[in-house]
Amino acid sequence: MRLLLILAAALVATLTGALAAGPPAGKGTYEELVALFAEFDAARLPEPWNANFLEHDAPRQAMEVYQPAAIKARLKNLKAINGRLDRMDVASWPRDQQSEFLAVRAQVDGEEFRLKVLRPWARDPGFYVDLLQRIAFTDLPVAGEKEAALRKELSAVAEIIDAAKATLDDVARDYALLALHNLTTADGVGHGHPYRATPPAGVIGWYDDLLVRAVGRQPSLVEDVRAARDAVADFKAFLEQNLPRYTAKAGVGAKRYDWYLRQVKLLPYDGDGMNLVAAREWERTSAAYALAQHRDRKTPELKPAASAADYQRRIEATDKNIRDFLVREEIITIPPYVGALDTNAPFIVRPGGPNFWEAVQFRDPHPDHLHAVIPGHRFDGLVEDNNKHPIRGKISDGVRAEGWGVYLEESMMLAGVLSERRRVDELIYLFGVFRAARVPADVGMQRNEMTVAEAVKYMMDRTPWLDENVARVDAEIYLRRPPGYGVGYTIGALQMRGLLADVRNQKGAAFKLKDFHDDFMARGRLPISLLRWEMTGLDDEVARFWKREPIPD
Repeated sequence: MRLLLILAAALVATLTGALAAGPPAGKGTYEELVALFAEFDAARLPEPWNANFLEHDAPRQAMEVYQPAAIKARLKNLKAINGRLDRMDVASWPRDQQSEFLAVRAQVDGEEFRLKVLRPWARDPGFYVDLLQRIAFTDLPVAGEKEAALRKELSAVAEIIDAAKATLDDVARDYALLALHNLTTADGVGHGHPYRATPPAGVIGWYDDLLVRAVGRQPSLVEDVRAARDAVADFKAFLEQNLPRYTAKAGVGAKRYDWYLRQVKLLPYDGDGMNLVAAREWERTSAAYALAQHRDRKTPELKPAASAADYQRRIEATDKNIRDFLVREEIITIPPYVGALDTNAPFIVRPGGPNFWEAVQFRDPHPDHLHAVIPGHRFDGLVEDNNKHPIRGKISDGVRAEGWGVYLEESMMLAGVLSERRRVDELIYLFGVFRAARVPADVGMQRNEMTVAEAVKYMMDRTPWLDENVARVDAEIYLRRPPGYGVGYTIGALQMRGLLADVRNQKGAAFKLKDFHDDFMARGRLPISLLRWEMTGLDDEVARFWKREPIPD
């Protein structure tokens, strides 16, 4: 009760200050906002894999975009963009355009936070490991232009690593430990590695593997591959040598985290609020899981697929059931450009048994198919690819994307997609338990209240079936990405359910689920708080976003 009172008082104080603010009332037009966003989007600092550093004739010089002078120039440009945003006549615009203004301004604030606070090029060795690993995945032999490109990439490895050593001046210990793990260890979970029944041991293992393939299939590349492999191994030695002095914290800290949630993610919760609602959601889904297990205690348990062919049959049956259900029950419109969609987890027989995702997926693909295939991520992504709006078609909020996926899991179950499939709802609830357990782990890491190891233990202690590899990869993803991603699954799903309730309450008997979903999808992947304002007119959440404050020290 005391925590609820504290949160309520904090919310009232926040809203009181925010209500004094409002949309800018200058002279800039909506058309100028569209042009300004295009200018900003084209000029923002690219991710390393999108900057083609490996293809430059002088990769080390190309990476000078991360040097202090270059960052200072980018921050100066952002300040000018902010000045132009503040002079817009947003107050006179219709609601959907005001919403887009907030979305654009959040993007600008996010870029400033990246340049000033996150600074992965200076703080995270994994920033470079991620860039260099894909070279080692190349299939051999290659010829012509592909061979020339590979030689250029291989020759760039040592130069990029030399630049990395000079740029990494504020390394966080957890980041360094994760980079070392990924350089040397195979966990079989992700990181974009191609599938191998016996995966090579980390990124260095993949370079060793490439060297073996070069010896057997394309000897002319051996010298180039060996030089690149030695450079990556030298980077590992460099990190190990410097590990004792890598004492910086990986998280952004509590004040900056709350600022980011409000100003960039446009969320109606701070860290404390998210922990509170996630705790209630963990209790709810855990209780539902236990009750479903009790109900089905006399029903045979679901067995994992016995073979790749068995697994493929389950996927095909799942896809057909979901698509038929979406049409028959008038759930959502499936545009004609949505054809066959891929799935996430290949069939793998692991010596130690399946990991968490596989333990669910091999039993029944419905939970992840709803979340990640249709009408979840792959379907959602195709709809977004066909959105040609100059602002909405270019902004993709992570909480909106993941919240939609998680919302679909239990919502479609309740709508009837599993009506003839006993015990699959247990897997849905199991997913929900894991999503909710992520939230305090993510908040704790970003506030520097938990290390990665502590976050892994926290999630494993609260999630049946969860294995250490899946938990660690999750912790790494949510720590190394900009704040707010790991919490987005549960928090976004809660926002989706709240939006559904608000719209149903407003429309009453006229409410139609298909219209609700189609309207939601048509508005793009802006933050859900903005979409709620657009769809309902309720501004209690959006009111607090107009007031703009600087990034806390």
